Amino acid sequence: MRNKLGLKRLSWMLFAVLFAAMALITTGCNGKNTADSDSASQTKAEGNVLGEGETQFELNVVDRDGNETNFKVNTDKETVGEALLESGLIAGEDGDYGLYVKTVNGVTVDYDEDGEYWAFYINDQYATTGVDATPVKEGEVYSFKVEK
Repeated sequence: MRNKLGLKRLSWMLFAVLFAAMALITTGCNGKNTADSDSASQTKAEGNVLGEGETQFELNVVDRDGNETNFKVNTDKETVGEALLESGLIAGEDGDYGLYVKTVNGVTVDYDEDGEYWAFYINDQYATTGVDATPVKEGEVYSFKVEK
């Protein structure tokens, strides 16, 4: 009798643990990146329009799985890099050639670890300038894409 009661309790405990694990997995796999900054998450809820300013440009982000997210960025900053840093969409570190972007829209890639990097494009052409050296131009379309 005592063994039956112990098995019943163990069954309920396992059920509770499995249920909690399923809830966490479901929450983590809902297509949203929980690493997004608060400002980026808030902006997504507002229709992917970022910032305030007189000049507007479009930013397209394509992650390693091919998922594309589009933003309209309003700014008074001089460079694309300044505007995107201010909005919280990109992060990186200063390198020999300017800002080395490692995180875009909450997704981090590291060439040293996995051979992937964020490629920067201007109007679908591979950029010849870094994001922090590219002047903001009204109506331009800038993109970041994960590449190997």
